[in-house]
Amino acid sequence: MMEFAPSQRSVEYQEKLLEFMDDYIYPAESIYAAQMAESGNPNFHPPILEELKTEARKRGLWNLFHPHEREDWGSPGLSNLDYAPLAEITGRSPYIAPEAINCNAPDTGNMEVLELFGTEEHKEKWLKPLLAGEINSAFCMTEPEVASSDATNVQLRMDADGDEYVLNGRKWFASNALHANCKVLIVMGKTNVEAATHRQQSMMVVPLDTPGITIVRGLPVFGYMDREGHAEILFEDVRVPKTALLAGEGDGFMISQARLGPGRIHHCMRSIGMAERALDLMIQRAQSRVTFGEPVANRSNIQDWIAEARIEIEMIRLLTLKTAWLMDTVGNQKARVEIAAIKVAAPQVALKIIDRAIQVHGGGGITDDFPLASFYAHQRTLRLADGPDEVHKRTLAQVELRRIDADWNKKK
Repeated sequence: MMEFAPSQRSVEYQEKLLEFMDDYIYPAESIYAAQMAESGNPNFHPPILEELKTEARKRGLWNLFHPHEREDWGSPGLSNLDYAPLAEITGRSPYIAPEAINCNAPDTGNMEVLELFGTEEHKEKWLKPLLAGEINSAFCMTEPEVASSDATNVQLRMDADGDEYVLNGRKWFASNALHANCKVLIVMGKTNVEAATHRQQSMMVVPLDTPGITIVRGLPVFGYMDREGHAEILFEDVRVPKTALLAGEGDGFMISQARLGPGRIHHCMRSIGMAERALDLMIQRAQSRVTFGEPVANRSNIQDWIAEARIEIEMIRLLTLKTAWLMDTVGNQKARVEIAAIKVAAPQVALKIIDRAIQVHGGGGITDDFPLASFYAHQRTLRLADGPDEVHKRTLAQVELRRIDADWNKKK
């Protein structure tokens, strides 16, 4: 039996988080913008974020994504189903709220990887300060020279040389690598090109200041230079000890699959929050603007957009909750179809609602006076991040095709 009712713990955390958003996050948005503008540096770390992090920890709103209850980490040990509405709430202020409570990508995924596959040395040196919000990290998988939607294409070499590996290659869209507090990379590359296709790749923990690492540039996304950066990184004879290896040699593909499932649904949860805020802004704008003697909200097409937005948000929220429930009850692998489905559906729905909100705002909607233009850029990017729509649709189609083939063969 499917059970989506929020637990009492989740309800309590929702109330605490909503209060934090109203009292601290939304008022901080203008301060954040002013501090970023005054710095003149797109990768500046505004002091307001550290103030918010301190307040969040005081309120027990810290590491909410983490599934294990640990007092020393400040994590309450919530299930995916409990965490889903909390991630959604943070999506309403996506550039501040997730980091304020230490639940921002890609750090959440990297923390999970370090906990599951890291050595004690990795955990002591990197996991603990990440959980404490003292440092940040980046994930390096995508490459400019190959179609990285197929992770087996990854070409960066990790060649063994005595007690070390030597890394050579180029990565890009390494989110967080330009964050002012980024100290460590998790890098995927090939350790054995002769092995079976899914055993050629490995992952390693690489400090950002290792000799031979060059950040070539930060990549703009629809003209936006995101604060944490999407870096192109060159690795030239980068030497790391063999202890840098996560899990075992050839386990890179396995680790990537373990990492991306939770990360994908977290993105989708935040997308719902972004869609909700876009709908709120659409309604407010439609009620406050008058054209041809009537509020814009009186127009039938605008009312259609508002109604359709509510229907579509509820649809993707239900699919997200079902996915979270499956991840909790049967595991990420058995929930892969639902994870693929929500990864396609959530950004597409959010994009549609944000686009209509922009239209209702008129010229203002495409400026930075409102958050809608940056929301749109973020959501359009999400149709590529963590696997493009087409890869997830391929997964869904293959499952459906096998289902019909199996039924047909039984009838023969």
